Amino acid sequence: MTSIPHVHANVLQSAQQQIQQDLQLALNAFSIPEPLKGAVHHAVMLGGKRVRPALCYATSHLKPNHPCFAAARRAAVAIELIHCYSLAHDDLPCMDNDLLRRGQPTCHVAFGEDTALLTGDILQSMAFEVLGSRLFDQGQVVPAEIVLRQIQILATASSRMVCGQVLDLQAEGKHVDQEHLEQIHRNKTGALIQAAIMMAAVTIFEGTDPAIPKLRQFGQAIGLAFQVQDDILDVTADTEMLGKTAGKDEQVEKSTYPALMGLEQAKQYAQKLHDQAFEALEYFADNATELNQISQFLLSRQS
Repeated sequence: MTSIPHVHANVLQSAQQQIQQDLQLALNAFSIPEPLKGAVHHAVMLGGKRVRPALCYATSHLKPNHPCFAAARRAAVAIELIHCYSLAHDDLPCMDNDLLRRGQPTCHVAFGEDTALLTGDILQSMAFEVLGSRLFDQGQVVPAEIVLRQIQILATASSRMVCGQVLDLQAEGKHVDQEHLEQIHRNKTGALIQAAIMMAAVTIFEGTDPAIPKLRQFGQAIGLAFQVQDDILDVTADTEMLGKTAGKDEQVEKSTYPALMGLEQAKQYAQKLHDQAFEALEYFADNATELNQISQFLLSRQS
């Protein structure tokens, strides 16, 4: 196993504070009528681990003080808006029918199904509007080709996420093999995590830079590892720790890694995926300290 420095909580906490401020600035830039405005705030601002923005910031820090950091900040906001839209829709009665999210009533419980559906719709649109804006720009304008590449990355990942959701719903109550399960989760969960990394990567590296495939490799490994760990926590953690209903996967007979390979083997597989992620980061040597620390947190997290 690759040796990794201990996690410094302030790396993730700093990212959480930054994205909370940036999300609020972004939401303030939109004119949204009530009750939709309240529902959007509920879906976006009630916390969460903010892993995707944290990965976005940490990737951009591979080259500190880069002039395109505003584009990475916009990417962090956009990826979190897409993630929050997916949760609002995922919790709906026609999907997973969840009542709790981040320790609070889910969007449809608090505001009704119609408003929750529209909340997801507008968050998706807002994400791309933020990406194409000049929010956070100071001085140098980010080149249009970088913005276009970010939009392409996010659009592709969003489509893959939806396809993964479909495959996940189709697999409920069925026994699927590991190849099929990974197809589900590389799309449903992994695509957005990888996009968070790659949207920041294209702001600091040229397309031919060997750093790009290394970050893609890292994103693929950490994205799948995140889902394996989620499946494990659904079995081992309680509702208070998770902030959402524990044991829900088993109740609705979802296909999960503990169900497929057993809890201990699932834990070993999560470790294997994290080792692959850490190995990819070795290319960046000490410059990848933040990415390493976030990855270590994801492996050891309990919620």
